[in-house]
Amino acid sequence: MNIATKSLLLAGALTVATAAAVAMSLSDGFPGVLSGDPQRVGAVDSPTPRSPATQVRPQIEAVFVLDTTSSMSGLIDAAKNNIWSIASSMASAQPAPDMRMGLVAFRDRGDAYVTRVLDLSQDLDSMYVSLSDFKAQGGGDGPESVNAALHAAVNQVSWSQDTDTYKVIFLVGDAPPHMDYADEPQYPEIVRQAQAKGIVINCIQAGNQRNTRQVWQQIASLNQGEFFQVEQRGSAVAVHTPFDEKIAALSRELDATKLYYGSKERRQQLQQKEKASREVFASAPAAVQAKRAEFNTKAAGADNLFADGELVADVASGRLDLDAVPAAELPAPLLNLSKDEQKAKINKTAAKREQLQQEIAKLGKQRQDYIAETLEEEAVAQSLDGKIYEAIRSQAGNKGLIYESKPLF
Repeated sequence: MNIATKSLLLAGALTVATAAAVAMSLSDGFPGVLSGDPQRVGAVDSPTPRSPATQVRPQIEAVFVLDTTSSMSGLIDAAKNNIWSIASSMASAQPAPDMRMGLVAFRDRGDAYVTRVLDLSQDLDSMYVSLSDFKAQGGGDGPESVNAALHAAVNQVSWSQDTDTYKVIFLVGDAPPHMDYADEPQYPEIVRQAQAKGIVINCIQAGNQRNTRQVWQQIASLNQGEFFQVEQRGSAVAVHTPFDEKIAALSRELDATKLYYGSKERRQQLQQKEKASREVFASAPAAVQAKRAEFNTKAAGADNLFADGELVADVASGRLDLDAVPAAELPAPLLNLSKDEQKAKINKTAAKREQLQQEIAKLGKQRQDYIAETLEEEAVAQSLDGKIYEAIRSQAGNKGLIYESKPLF
């Protein structure tokens, strides 16, 4: 039997880039939104009107505020491999939630940038690609621009106005904030702003620097959040199982069933997301692809997999009447078919998709059972993954979201 092995990963450094951001180079920065210029992810042309309306699900919005200076390079390099497991854990709540995730990367004045904001989105594929290209640089001189990063997370992210939404920030870093920058807000005031918006701030300290610990604990206590400390490189858990290769292969088949529709401009934007998905398959290990597949079979994962404008999902669910879609907005494989042939193709694709999702879900259950047998409970409890999950499980319960006792990996 293969034994699940620990690797030093950060599950926390999550969130999501816009589709347009994927095409940008990250060698000297981070894609997405510059500080002071937030962009609403997913602002594309409206699709053909749908009917009937879909049932509203509970909402989770999570933003990770990540120190991206050189001392955090180990965490950043490993972060991409655990995006899907932490997302799956968040999505495992009952009732099944909708999820949006974002990231604020920060360094300090004099570095290539102070903050980079990736707004809340459901597109984790683009986030994975972005983190794959990102390089940690700068820092090395003590305090960092923590205050600027927290301020950006609270005020430059498109948080929901719904008071029932679970809104959470995870601050991740190893150095304290600059309190000598008199021309910017400082964390006591920023925490009050977060409270006013219903945002909880949890603090994750990498390493054991004493002055960082003091500030991180204070920030968490001011906002009824949680503080925990991990090793400099993360203390996360990574697992490889005998089911990974098969799940990854089925996932590639599932992705191949997508048919995007809408205006030409809108389909071009969605093709950028498809480019990110292809890069995931080209670069991610089978274990990571398996995690992605498990997440995509969940209700929240469907938003990452299909985005807003996938014809088969919209027609099969009853949200869209195929006859109402103009010919110019149909995907290329349907253009030369009669209406009856179009409907037959969509029905056949929907049936194949359902079969693939069932197979992935079955193998995913076997994968999780294997993990449960091979991972020690104490290792899970002390891991970064476990600590983040416990914070979410405790806090989201106040919003009516109920979680099982263990995270998914």
